Amino acid sequence: MSSPPLRQLALQGAAAILVLSLAWPYFGVHGEAMPWRETSLAIGGAALLFATLSRQPWWWRVIHAGFMPLVWFTQSLAIDPGWFLFAAILLLLVFRGALSGQVPLYLSNKQTVTALGELLVERGPSRFLDLGAGLGSTTVPLADALPDSQFTGYENAPLTWLVGLLLGVGRPNIRWRWDDLWQADLGDYDVVYAFLSPAPMPRLWEKVQAEMKPGSLFISNSFPVPGATPDQVIEVDCTPPRPLYCYQR
Repeated sequence: MSSPPLRQLALQGAAAILVLSLAWPYFGVHGEAMPWRETSLAIGGAALLFATLSRQPWWWRVIHAGFMPLVWFTQSLAIDPGWFLFAAILLLLVFRGALSGQVPLYLSNKQTVTALGELLVERGPSRFLDLGAGLGSTTVPLADALPDSQFTGYENAPLTWLVGLLLGVGRPNIRWRWDDLWQADLGDYDVVYAFLSPAPMPRLWEKVQAEMKPGSLFISNSFPVPGATPDQVIEVDCTPPRPLYCYQR
């Protein structure tokens, strides 16, 4: 099976081929110029259809629908190509996880951090791992509130990792790792927290079952493990709802 980025590229390419294979002969026969605005919208619509039929996550559907119309729009602005290169590099530095593992950049809100803190207080001093730690929006405030616990964050997007590293300076109970979450040894931690997406949950659950020790706790923000019943669901008082699915090992 192709990797997620190649799969999305194939969907977008199929939409472009479909629309252009119909539009070029039609306008060529009639001797008319290609209406690129309408063509880009048609490609976006076809890409959205393909993404929906192949059951892609909602954010990929939005990307597919808007990609080609956005290309047409930016091209019409006559922007210097260097800015496109800069934007592409910046997006890669921040959203690398979305390309490599279908994991967007989600930031845990204050209500979630408070709920996690209360849970950790009940357990006592713990070794806490945040998989896909982003900017440290979970790890840093928890480390401040619970100095007797140890916190580790794994983040593979370079720019967000750097921001999290800087925010954690001066906090001896934080360890910040620039690495893929699949490289983490979950057996080293008492509590493992993840705020990822539905896509990696089945594979992550296999890793949890294989590595986490008896008595440890796995917490997934918003996305339950398919086919597994959580031991506890903490309803966080926020909008949109962000339930915490807790699985005791």
